[in-house]
Amino acid sequence: MFAVIKTGGKQYRVQENDLIDIDLLAGVAGDSVTFDTVLAAGEGDKMEIGAPTLKKKVLATIVAQKKGEKLYIQKFRRRKDSKTRTGHRQKLTAVRITAIKDA
Repeated sequence: MFAVIKTGGKQYRVQENDLIDIDLLAGVAGDSVTFDTVLAAGEGDKMEIGAPTLKKKVLATIVAQKKGEKLYIQKFRRRKDSKTRTGHRQKLTAVRITAIKDA
């Protein structure tokens, strides 16, 4: 069984026991999280699509709070002898999906 959930402005296709990295959620490792915004769900060839959401929920546990890989931003202004280079690391939450249930 799989489900498509929406969190942090992004959509994720998840199954039980999947480990995914999502945008930062409040909590510590071991806390449980519920995703109520289930856009679609299915099993095999059968699929339900919500209009806009389904009455299902996805249960998960927080595995770790971490940072993503470093991204570098470079700006260059020609003929001005001006260059800048900065970096950014997105804060992420690693989540393990435990169950997909009807609400």
